[in-house]
Amino acid sequence: MEHIQKLIEKLSNAHGISGSENNIRNIMEEEIRPYVDDIRTDKNGNLIATKKGSGPTIMLAAHMDEIGLMVKYIDDNGFIRFVKVGGWFDQTLYNQRVVINTENGPIKGVIGAKPPHVMSDEDKKKPIKAEDMFIDIGAKDKEDAENLGVQVGSTISLDRDFEPLANGFMTGKAFDNRAGVAVAIEIMKQLSKMDVDIKPTIYAVGTVQEEVGLKGARTSAFGLNPDAAIALDTTIPGDHPGIEKKDSALEIGEGCVITVMDAGGRGLIADKNIVKWLKETGDENDIPYQMDVSDGGTTDATAIHITREGIPSSTISIATRYIHSPVELLSIDDMKSAVDLVTKAILNTEKYL
Repeated sequence: MEHIQKLIEKLSNAHGISGSENNIRNIMEEEIRPYVDDIRTDKNGNLIATKKGSGPTIMLAAHMDEIGLMVKYIDDNGFIRFVKVGGWFDQTLYNQRVVINTENGPIKGVIGAKPPHVMSDEDKKKPIKAEDMFIDIGAKDKEDAENLGVQVGSTISLDRDFEPLANGFMTGKAFDNRAGVAVAIEIMKQLSKMDVDIKPTIYAVGTVQEEVGLKGARTSAFGLNPDAAIALDTTIPGDHPGIEKKDSALEIGEGCVITVMDAGGRGLIADKNIVKWLKETGDENDIPYQMDVSDGGTTDATAIHITREGIPSSTISIATRYIHSPVELLSIDDMKSAVDLVTKAILNTEKYL
């Protein structure tokens, strides 16, 4: 448990938005290398770690990227305009601290906008749009900002550190999906410690650009063509104010989540045999889990399951509050549940794959 917490803290505090996952890939490679037989990075930037076996092939996909921003324009006074990369709720961005990643190293800044003191009463009633915000790094002018290393195309992520909370809860940025990456690493670690014949070949894949179109999952699955796939990700619980159980019956601390369908079927309709495999493994080993059918949101499994002639897939998720914000929140118990369930499932393939 302590190892998992240290691992997700390390991953959460690192910066890597869609298309710039290098930092996360380096951490994942360093952490997972002792537990696999082969590790490589494909042309699209996906990290593929392989534990060889003689049986069926199973892909574990965990996306490495986080939502972020990118520099679009630097005005004459040194203020930086940006575009969103991934699914932001604009109000989440206002007055946040950020890190701009440059060739000269990280540059700190803050997101500002017109202050409410000088807004009209009508403007105060309206949410501030991202297009009306800017980043202030303390630059004197455009030339000063550029000399510091900021340029069009520089990537930007939120400046927020991991913190443990009460009762095994944790908060930080980018738990979507550094939680899944941490679970993938821990699964491979657990498998390497077992004195048993592990028949399947396991591909633990850190995928890129999930937040902007499930791109890395699509290309890596095409190349690997596994017999089955499990995406490791996060999902939305319905256990806090502002959301009703009819919208999500999931609760933090009640176990990992097995997806039956997401995005109302526009995303993944999970393979029934894969769902049965995961459910029966949980039941046989007294591992807590929850079942999820949702109308919104999807994961890498959506791209994987329609690759080539089709790859039987489902998703194991961690229920996470406040997804796509700098204060995402989850339980370490649910991460442990995910590790245990997938590890036991890998040892239990004969009846299903």
